[in-house]
Amino acid sequence: MLMPRTPAMRIVSPAPRNACADAAGGQRPAHGAPATLAEITAGLLAPSAAVSPKFFYDSLGSRLFEAICELPEYYPTRTEAAIFARHGSDIARAVGTGCTLIDLGAGNCAKAAALFPLLQPAQYVPVDISRDFLADAVRGLQQRFPEIGMLALGLDFSQGCELPDSVRHARRLFFYPGSSIGNFGPDEAQRFLRGLRDSAGEQGGLLIGVDLVKDTALLDAAYDDALGVTAAFNLNLLNHLNHLVGADFDVRHWLHRAFFNEQASRIEMHLEARHALSVRWQGGERHFGAGERIHTEYSYKYTRAGFVALLERAGFEAARIWTDPDGWFAVIHARAAGVNP
Repeated sequence: MLMPRTPAMRIVSPAPRNACADAAGGQRPAHGAPATLAEITAGLLAPSAAVSPKFFYDSLGSRLFEAICELPEYYPTRTEAAIFARHGSDIARAVGTGCTLIDLGAGNCAKAAALFPLLQPAQYVPVDISRDFLADAVRGLQQRFPEIGMLALGLDFSQGCELPDSVRHARRLFFYPGSSIGNFGPDEAQRFLRGLRDSAGEQGGLLIGVDLVKDTALLDAAYDDALGVTAAFNLNLLNHLNHLVGADFDVRHWLHRAFFNEQASRIEMHLEARHALSVRWQGGERHFGAGERIHTEYSYKYTRAGFVALLERAGFEAARIWTDPDGWFAVIHARAAGVNP
């Protein structure tokens, strides 16, 4: 139990979900909100089927991603952590203390928590689409850091980051580690970052992790590991779709595919049908031929100069960059344009 003086932790829920079961037709129930059902349906019925990577993160998907981060092939997590460990004091001097730390895609909140002693945030606002997983993580974190006010937001920030009034406006720092910005195409990334800049307001900024261009073999292995954990993570997306839209995907009929597209400078992940099959869901159906794919993720890789230029187009300035000795990964802090240091 928290002590009476502990700042209250709040969990803000997304809109209530609707059950869309069609009992007469024998359909599975759909637990996603109508907007979710519409978004997934549009993706599955597109000429080249695609599903947003945000749907990886049900409770099991979040735990599988934690396991991915422990894999020897998956360099981003440990490389980024080493940058923070080596340059943390310098990063803290650039950022300053007492910020409103808004942690996008917070997951288990471990990355932000490691920075608490350096940044000493006045408020911590973790944001994640996997609400239940986030709530469990923040409960434990609040007990460890009772002096920090915490407001957990269970929402899909990929559609825009409109924050409630309970989030402090003073010195907002958006924290987006782990190279998740790579899930957006360059134009989408610019729009997304522009939205963060607008929300940052006066004295605001961004602290972001960016995966850099490197040897293709290293990139391919990071997204197709020998143990098959990433394959399980990708395939679990189908189980989540079954829950959200009442689909009848069978993971045994699909293969994980991942590779680096050098021309586009991005990792591509897909699910490939092992044989011809049909999939039904609430209000939709699609036939997939043998070898036909569902695109599930892009992960764009940047040069340092290329990403700084993207930040500047999005309304940030005065970027400072810290990298590992091999130049595989970068942590970048930038101020909202027009903000005094």
